[in-house]
Amino acid sequence: MKGEAVPVYCEQPRKDKMKKIFIKTRNVRNFIGLVEALKSKSKNIPKMGLIYGEPGLGKSQTALWLACKYDGIYIRASNLMTSRWLVEEIVREMDELPRYLTSDNFNVVISKLIQKPKIIFVDEIDYLMNNYKSVETLRDIHDKTDCPIVFVGMGLALRKLERYKHLYDRFSEIVKFETFEIEDLSQIFSQLSEIPFTPDSIEYIHKKYNRFRQIVQLISKLESFAKENNLEEITKEVMEQII
Repeated sequence: MKGEAVPVYCEQPRKDKMKKIFIKTRNVRNFIGLVEALKSKSKNIPKMGLIYGEPGLGKSQTALWLACKYDGIYIRASNLMTSRWLVEEIVREMDELPRYLTSDNFNVVISKLIQKPKIIFVDEIDYLMNNYKSVETLRDIHDKTDCPIVFVGMGLALRKLERYKHLYDRFSEIVKFETFEIEDLSQIFSQLSEIPFTPDSIEYIHKKYNRFRQIVQLISKLESFAKENNLEEITKEVMEQII
């Protein structure tokens, strides 16, 4: 990932779409803290980190944003991804053409990272959990280059990683993405919506929704309703009519 192009949490098809901004919720701040902690560790300390949690909380969007912010490498694992495929993807992210031999590609990765260290973000790591060679390849890259590697996975990723004892020992930073608190929702609504939401309406939403994608869709729906009905704010009473 190159440059400072910031991925946006929300995009909508209508012309009067909501504000486009990357929101630093509590989870995002914790993710940033994990990356900074890995970067600051001395050479003899493992620099592997894990971000895990349920879907819809913004893990992937945050990983993309941080890959841009830190000029890192972002890899999204896929089902049936082999170690060869994984290394080729890393080579491509380095703006290099993959070689025929896996060993050559691996050597390219090691050489480039030693010359110019980068943080590697591996998203959807759950797809690699049953592929021993792929997981071991990431460990080898870490050990040979001393570059931080951040795994991003689902709610059971931590438990799955514990099966690889010699790998798990290298995880010096682990952060779980939690469901949003009311303070997080207040921040999301205030930064994304052009229409103010009253505190009681946010509390009402908090009881029913706790996934970022759901909340973004809800904001879009409520903004449209408010503009069509000339409302200056969204109250709990309005919420009860629509939801």
